[in-house]
Amino acid sequence: MAKVGVLGSGDVGKVLALGFKRHGHDVRIGSREGTKLAAWSAEHGVAEGTFEAVAAHGEVVVVGVAGPAAEALVRGLAGALAGKAVIDASNPISGPPVKGILPYFTGPNESLMERLQKAAPEAHFVKAFSSVGNANFVNPSFAGGRPTMFIAGDSAEAKAQVTAILDQFGWDQEDIGGVEGARAIEPLCRLWCASGFLHNQWTHAFKVLKR
Repeated sequence: MAKVGVLGSGDVGKVLALGFKRHGHDVRIGSREGTKLAAWSAEHGVAEGTFEAVAAHGEVVVVGVAGPAAEALVRGLAGALAGKAVIDASNPISGPPVKGILPYFTGPNESLMERLQKAAPEAHFVKAFSSVGNANFVNPSFAGGRPTMFIAGDSAEAKAQVTAILDQFGWDQEDIGGVEGARAIEPLCRLWCASGFLHNQWTHAFKVLKR
């Protein structure tokens, strides 16, 4: 079991923090002030702290803040994240959907995770939990079996750590390669949400089928 620091006080951070707790990890959740989730933390037994304290606590750290805030947060925590596996669950969403398609502030030949890797070059970023709704993050149940989580990152060791977590959380994994692979993974959030907006149905996930 690992010490895990979850950065982000929204639904993404809270769902992942509870998932880590359920699976026996020593998890803390972070907010800027370190007191935003006082009532929630007391109810669920997950300690809260500042972003700095939670990043220092984690052997594995999750970036679960909104995309526009992620780069500045990571840059400020670069020292605390050095040498650690950092799960990037953020997406570069820049506003509300336009005819069902979310706008991004990144271009087609870059990704938010690549920006985060440059902001904290000694951290070992792994993209995960970015292409499905948070209600299905932890041990989802689908008639077609375990869904597929796409991952990318430069560190084989960090990807092995994240793969073990995903296996605990009930996910198959498809490795897309180095940090550049996030350029292919991040648009899957757009695709997942486009189907949700069109059909008003949010209980789907991706699965890779092989022969």
